[in-house]
Amino acid sequence: MSDLPPRPSMQSSIYSDHRINRAKSILEKNLNKSKGAEVSLSAQTFLFSEMLQYAQKRVNGIQDLERKLNEFGYRVGSRVLELLAWREKVAKREIKVINVLYFIHSTVWKALFGKQADSLEKSTENEDEYMISDNEPVLTRYISVPKELSQLNCNAFVAGIVEAVLDGCQFPARVTAHTVPQGGFPQRTTILIKLDQDVLDREELLK
Repeated sequence: MSDLPPRPSMQSSIYSDHRINRAKSILEKNLNKSKGAEVSLSAQTFLFSEMLQYAQKRVNGIQDLERKLNEFGYRVGSRVLELLAWREKVAKREIKVINVLYFIHSTVWKALFGKQADSLEKSTENEDEYMISDNEPVLTRYISVPKELSQLNCNAFVAGIVEAVLDGCQFPARVTAHTVPQGGFPQRTTILIKLDQDVLDREELLK
């Protein structure tokens, strides 16, 4: 009679292998562990290019394409705000326009593009307008726009992100992207933020 230990059943063996080899899904991973992680520029550019081509096949005209990119960006912006609010452990909601714009100019931009935006300005002509400018937009660095679409600004996607963050912070606005070449920066893009009148009225009450 053999003194060897009993052989485990096939069922328990399969169950053990399943427990060992089961990888965590993205929904189970700690959000803080990915803080500071970077996506390669080539991967980011490729993904954006595919998104652009997808949208281009489903629209009519430049304005329609920019609107579609804006919608895509809005979806991303809503999730970015949730993630940053959780990571930054924000204890209070910003109630001043300049503070929430600086949050976008610095924290949001750095989370998305690895750097702060190059400038944050208030319009000298219109009380309700602010501008965030990026001298070298990362997303469109390697995007080649054909001549027939020369008026297209692909950073409408970024404008959508900014609009979603402002909406989520209770500062509704209309946000658009514009190419404004300056100095040695031919692709310099300005994100124009036009705040709702309700925001201006609230700001006036806080003075």
